[in-house]
Amino acid sequence: MENSVSKYISSRTVEYEIANLKQLVFEVTDGCNLKCKYCGYGEFYDKCDDRNNQFFPLKKAFIMLDYLKEFWGSGKNRSYSQKIDIAFYGGEPLLNIDFIKQVVNYVERLEVPSKSFTFSMTTNGVLLGKYIDYLIDKDFHLLISLDGNEQSNSYRVDYSGNNSFKRVFNNIRKVQQENPDFFDSNINFNAVLHNRNTVDETYQFIKKEFGKIPRIAELNKVGIHKDKKETFWETYRNKYESLHQSPNYEIIQEDMFYNAPDTQRLGLFLHQYSGNVYRNHKDLLMGTTHQKQYPTGTCLPFSRKLFITVNGKILPCERIGHQFGLGKVTNNSVILDFEKIAEKYNIWFNKLAQQCNKCYNLIGCVQCIFDLDNTEGNPRCSSFMDKNAFEQYTNAQMEYLAKYPHLYEKIMNELILR
Repeated sequence: MENSVSKYISSRTVEYEIANLKQLVFEVTDGCNLKCKYCGYGEFYDKCDDRNNQFFPLKKAFIMLDYLKEFWGSGKNRSYSQKIDIAFYGGEPLLNIDFIKQVVNYVERLEVPSKSFTFSMTTNGVLLGKYIDYLIDKDFHLLISLDGNEQSNSYRVDYSGNNSFKRVFNNIRKVQQENPDFFDSNINFNAVLHNRNTVDETYQFIKKEFGKIPRIAELNKVGIHKDKKETFWETYRNKYESLHQSPNYEIIQEDMFYNAPDTQRLGLFLHQYSGNVYRNHKDLLMGTTHQKQYPTGTCLPFSRKLFITVNGKILPCERIGHQFGLGKVTNNSVILDFEKIAEKYNIWFNKLAQQCNKCYNLIGCVQCIFDLDNTEGNPRCSSFMDKNAFEQYTNAQMEYLAKYPHLYEKIMNELILR
């Protein structure tokens, strides 16, 4: 079978992405001080390893950083001046603050020519007040999880079932009042949409209270337990429908910009089909081609980030199931076989190639293989477009652009798709 597999990527592709890695994400702990009902590692889902309240071993973090340092400092890294983001994820990462401090200290002492490092974190905000001085000192960029007002936030509860809203809100307000410059430049909000809030309510609350435009995300529809599907769909709310039901639709759409579903679709359409987007100097001088080199819209391995679970499993992203691990960090070394990783992706791409070759939106595809059911078996692409569907899609983008023509310039000048 292997001989019949088309070679869309090679081991050199994987090696290049590792050497030019933009973000390294540590799952600092799989423990959390909250028990959110819809948590991606909670009762709805079966796509992750068992959660055992573990902390990431510091030794493995240093081994991973030393491994990457050799690539970052080699000729395989093509960026003269590059910022590399070191991100901390959970669980709740602030439960393991000692790990964070020691990793930051280690990174600050890494000697990598022409490279600089930034630090970021996704946090539920419960411990924000306790550690904010350190986070400010190290110029952390924080993404705080908050679903809106107290009712909207009522799925974010602790293990006693108490709403975390007041604790988190008070912590955020204190940072805003005592450290306004840091708050303005370094703090953003992420909200989850569900049946107890709406896009309008969440947007209005966070903008009014904190002057920020939140990122609002739907519940993940992949990897749901069979016996939890009914409860899941009772909890789920569609972002597109919720936004369009808002009496403030046009204001929210303008403020959210690329996080608004309609504008996001238009942005993808323009970047793929306008002919006015150049990804590098070579494209500008020699012209671009729309010929995709591989099926689906799946990111190349490690082209955006490298995520390490608390168990040392290496994945290309924190959003995908742990069963898709590509390597691991042991107590002695990093195990990443670039050849085997390329083979895995080539097998996955081949499974979808026949469908993709018939899809009219192939070059504009953003469908991730890991978000399809039965990826390891015989997956069917839910984003497939025949001629009629693509014409409807194209007409919808042109109608939206005709209604909001100013978005063309804003998208082309301000938006970079990564």
